[in-house]
Amino acid sequence: MKETIPVTIIRPPRGIHLNLKELWEYRELLYFLIWRDIKVRYKQTFLGAAWAVLQPFLTMVVFSIFFGKLAKVPSEGIPYPIFAYAALVPWNYFAHAMNQGSLSLVEYQRVITKVYFPRILVPFASVLSGLIDFAIAFVVLIAMMFFYHTMPTLAIFTLPLFLGIAIITALGISLWLSALNVEYRDVRYILPFFTQFLLFLSPVVYPSSLVPQKFQFLYGLNPMSGVIEGFRWALLGKGKSFPSADMMLTSLIISFLLLITGLMYFQKMERSIADVV
Repeated sequence: MKETIPVTIIRPPRGIHLNLKELWEYRELLYFLIWRDIKVRYKQTFLGAAWAVLQPFLTMVVFSIFFGKLAKVPSEGIPYPIFAYAALVPWNYFAHAMNQGSLSLVEYQRVITKVYFPRILVPFASVLSGLIDFAIAFVVLIAMMFFYHTMPTLAIFTLPLFLGIAIITALGISLWLSALNVEYRDVRYILPFFTQFLLFLSPVVYPSSLVPQKFQFLYGLNPMSGVIEGFRWALLGKGKSFPSADMMLTSLIISFLLLITGLMYFQKMERSIADVV
């Protein structure tokens, strides 16, 4: 008598349904995906992880010369180099996480078409792997604060909140764009323009106080506005008022909306990802 082999039928969920038990079972895979992203990023590079510092630092130097010295952009009483670098640290994390996460499914197409695992782990790993670069760049920021004799206040304990909003925003956009990129490869070409456009819509080279109060709500529709201003306030809070409540609340709401709708769209597209990718 032949032994009956059990058959497991895997179906994608309907609506928003995060199977936390399944994600926990695949936690080791998430770790290896993160570690792979980090190794691939710096494989055969001469400077290695130093790029995590050089990119925001050199950008800060350029911004300081053209916007700080020549254009005389106000920096709210903070030395412009640290004003710009404090914004570039969360911004570079967000931009890298969004770009890597948005293209991640296509990069893993050979694995996705052969083996089952929760597909959401792919963009999630790309978003989390950028935290290593963030940590390295953050150490340099702390050194700059000592150099400019800028000591943090108790507001620094709110820093994880603003970093969390950046992670949620990057993940939400990555879920949207990674699913779209499977079907429409235009995403790869749109991303650089979108990232550059969003940079100047964020208070990186200028303070959000330049935006009239009546437009702060609209300005907060870009979640990174709240993240960057909150990041500056948490680190350089002495003498700097808390960012506009309207902007912060709007940024928080939009970041969660991006995550929820991104998850809905991703799970809707998950049914055909392996066939289309």
